[in-house]
Amino acid sequence: MRVFVTGASGWIGSAVIPELLAAGHEVVGLARSEASAATVVASGATVLRGSLDDLDSLRAGAEESDAVIHLGYKHDFSDMVGAGRTERAVIETFGTVLAGSDRPLLFASGVAGLAPGRVVTERDVSPMSGPEALRGGSEQLAFDFATRGVRSVSLRFSPTVHGDGDHGFMSTIVGAARAKGVSGYVGEGTNRWPAAHRSDVARMIALALDKAPAGSVVHGVGEEGIPARVIAEAIGRQLDLPVVSIAPADAVAHFGWIGAFFAFDIPASSALTQDLLGWTPTGPGLIEDLDRGHYFRTA
Repeated sequence: MRVFVTGASGWIGSAVIPELLAAGHEVVGLARSEASAATVVASGATVLRGSLDDLDSLRAGAEESDAVIHLGYKHDFSDMVGAGRTERAVIETFGTVLAGSDRPLLFASGVAGLAPGRVVTERDVSPMSGPEALRGGSEQLAFDFATRGVRSVSLRFSPTVHGDGDHGFMSTIVGAARAKGVSGYVGEGTNRWPAAHRSDVARMIALALDKAPAGSVVHGVGEEGIPARVIAEAIGRQLDLPVVSIAPADAVAHFGWIGAFFAFDIPASSALTQDLLGWTPTGPGLIEDLDRGHYFRTA
């Protein structure tokens, strides 16, 4: 298949491209800048210049492809409503182009916030809908297109997709530990974070392209939930810092913006995904990855 990928130069996208190429697919990656284009080319894909705000470029990429994998997102925590509206417009554009063709539309989503305090499964329906919701209610919108001849598949990722080179949530928590001189967790630190290694998530996406039916949900989860205190202890070992509890009221002041999330109890399962796709996570777990030291090589 000819596969159009947004977010192709990103953390997950740049790992997915080699998996797709190895499976025999042709890949076209969206690139907003020269640097992004260079990353896409280095991954082995061809480039379509454009951005998530340029709906004409998205439309052209979808029209000329057999499948779309939408991994791009505006990670602007200062304007989450605006980011959600952009996401909704992107899904609307892709869905309209692919309607009636049974072509796949795989799109990024997340497990966080679906059912705090219990293990989320692929059967849990996202409660977020409408343009003002988180991610613009894109999951429900995309599944509306599943009734219109689009093979919509939700790729729900763990909040931590880790590995060497990660600059996401985990590196932000490590940065807070460096800055404050202590490795912190919120409250008792018993809240759980699901995690997955980048290589496992990339393999899962390639398998979902081939196997996941319309309207399905797959979970990029390798570990159901690591207690936040265990994460803080691993960071403390590497940085030789004391491990301390941070009061919930002080979480944002201590950790920065991620403090609002690091206290969440959001365990999630991927058992149904593993059965559906014949997928088994084989990459290192989060604590093993932290113990390898690559999160701590630079300040």
